[in-house]
Amino acid sequence: MALSDNDVQKQIKHMMAFIEQEASEKVEEIDAKAEEEFNIEKGRLVQTQRVKIMEHYEKKEKQIEQHKKIKMSNLMNQARLNVLMARDGMITDLLNEARQRLAKIAEDPAQYSSLLEGLVLQGFYRLLEPKVTIRCREQDIETVQVLSCLMLESRYCLDKNIAVYKEAVKSNLTVKIDRDRFLPPNICGGIEMYNENGKIKVSNTLESRLELMAQQMMPEIRASLFGANPNRKFLD
Repeated sequence: MALSDNDVQKQIKHMMAFIEQEASEKVEEIDAKAEEEFNIEKGRLVQTQRVKIMEHYEKKEKQIEQHKKIKMSNLMNQARLNVLMARDGMITDLLNEARQRLAKIAEDPAQYSSLLEGLVLQGFYRLLEPKVTIRCREQDIETVQVLSCLMLESRYCLDKNIAVYKEAVKSNLTVKIDRDRFLPPNICGGIEMYNENGKIKVSNTLESRLELMAQQMMPEIRASLFGANPNRKFLD
């Protein structure tokens, strides 16, 4: 039985409606899948960027913390340097005061003469040469002459230092005073002693003795002024 045109049109419309329904469902399915993929990708991108931002700020925080540590270390080092400079200044002032007191020793003839006697004799022992030359301050010429028995008339001295030295080392000793050059006038006192050719020198000025004593006693001086160093493990 042949279909009428009306039935054909109905079937065509029914088929078109079915196709449209299928297409609509397919579109919805595609949209849903696309939305899902979009959300997944968006979440991935957001997470990736979040991680990057966190890493960036963690790096910034570490840089800031490192900068703070460096700054603090620099400030502490500067503070330590300031303390050391202040301590060195105090020690310098102390040594300067000691030098000023040394200058007063020469004002007492008896005390200074006894001191020179020891410095001259010590110079003999340290040099251990058969011929020595003594250099002193110009104003000490007469005192050193007496101590070393170098005056023209030997009855003015007992030749004490030379006799003591000869007895100790069993050797002769010839002494002369350098009359061409003297110690600088700003020297507090004492003598310098040279061997015959002038290549070996023993400095027994009051300043050199003070410097030597200061070097030897510096740990004790620092401990007296600033207390014991807690970081020092050995005392000798």
